[in-house]
Amino acid sequence: MTSRVALVTGGTGGIGSAIVKKLASMGHKVATNYRDHARATAWQEALKKSGIDVTLVAGDVASPESAEIMINELKDTLGPVDILVNNAGITRDTTFHKMSAVQWQEVINTNLNSCFNVTRQVIDGMRERKWGRIIQISSINGQKGQYGQANYAASKAGMHGFTISLAQENAKFGITVNTVSPGYVGTEMVMAVPEEVRAKIAAQIPVGRLGSPEEIAYAVAFFMPDEAAWITGANLSINGGHYMGW
Repeated sequence: MTSRVALVTGGTGGIGSAIVKKLASMGHKVATNYRDHARATAWQEALKKSGIDVTLVAGDVASPESAEIMINELKDTLGPVDILVNNAGITRDTTFHKMSAVQWQEVINTNLNSCFNVTRQVIDGMRERKWGRIIQISSINGQKGQYGQANYAASKAGMHGFTISLAQENAKFGITVNTVSPGYVGTEMVMAVPEEVRAKIAAQIPVGRLGSPEEIAYAVAFFMPDEAAWITGANLSINGGHYMGW
């Protein structure tokens, strides 16, 4: 496979880290953004010790201006982005009747508006070069909804609407656009939840366990090769059978 420049937003998190590692193992030059420099450099050094070299670039994906600066810096450092994984995401959970405008806007800005902010900066180059891979990391809760997550579910459902429109507009330019919708994954954040709560979640999953970040990364990697060029506008649910929608 040809080595490409790949940007994984929110790459220092649990799922993001696994995606970064997977793409690097495939020979791609991988970068991720950060807002906390000390945390990001510590993460970068830990990966370097395991033989994985990742480029860090400052940037807040919720800001169009910051995203533009970030992509320009990355272009100067590694080259133009051919692979974009829109993975950055946050939660601000509460029932809707208690939800503040700030809780709504922060989640929509980080999870959904970021897809516009970052993708807008790389799409023209992909169209000119006639090749690109864009992946949105959505969620099972964008498909089925979740109590206390009207903001999060709306943002994650919106990501796939973005995917299918962008896929149609760019198919003839050699660019595929797809969504991966993970179920409940054993990230550090989830594993910090009390064991009895995790056991209740796992009991609802037909496979009988939480997913691993590496399994989500595998799903992302599935869309990368030239052999996957006919797959676009798809939503790959990877949730252990927890939600089996069409």
